[in-house]
Amino acid sequence: MLEIEKKIKIITDTLNFIYPNPISSLYYTNEFTLLIAILLTSRSQEKKVNQITKLLFKKIQKPQDIIQLSVINIQNHIKHIGLYNRKSKNIYDLSITLIKKYDGIIPKNIFELESLPGVGHKTASVFLSHVSKEPVFPIDTHIHRMMFRWELSNGKNVRKQKKMPNVFFEKKLEKLHLQIISYGKKYSPSRGWNPKNDIIYQKLVNNNLLKR
Repeated sequence: MLEIEKKIKIITDTLNFIYPNPISSLYYTNEFTLLIAILLTSRSQEKKVNQITKLLFKKIQKPQDIIQLSVINIQNHIKHIGLYNRKSKNIYDLSITLIKKYDGIIPKNIFELESLPGVGHKTASVFLSHVSKEPVFPIDTHIHRMMFRWELSNGKNVRKQKKMPNVFFEKKLEKLHLQIISYGKKYSPSRGWNPKNDIIYQKLVNNNLLKR
């Protein structure tokens, strides 16, 4: 078995053992609220966003609900998360665009998604990974950190690592995405990382599969 294949097997076998049926920890109720929730998590902790959206999504379920509110009203709902001023305007403008251009239905084409206010490549990719059958693998800070620690990427930062290494292309990407994020948060965090508690890292070290 090639070294890279052995590494991937250790990683995927461990992830499948720890997280056999991973689910998203992001709170949402439908496709529209999913898109809003993803947009809100930019530079904000998911736990805090979930606290806000569990209240917000009792009032809004579709673009038409948003435009009944003012931007200031939206700001008041999300003022405890980062970039709330910009996010409030983007949510309002996004809702208007969806109504006028797409009859309130969110497009599933990544280029159309990226044209929506406040929706960049990462937000569009994460959304599609939840709702589309197309193979999409969003690269966020957790994924980038794991790829670097497992020496599957030499990307200096998330922007430079724009796609998943080809070695994973045969895997179920949506499941793998959720597994790696969950694993990274619990066993291999960016702050306070203890390599001794990082199960996969230790297995790779013990099998002489890491050079750094």
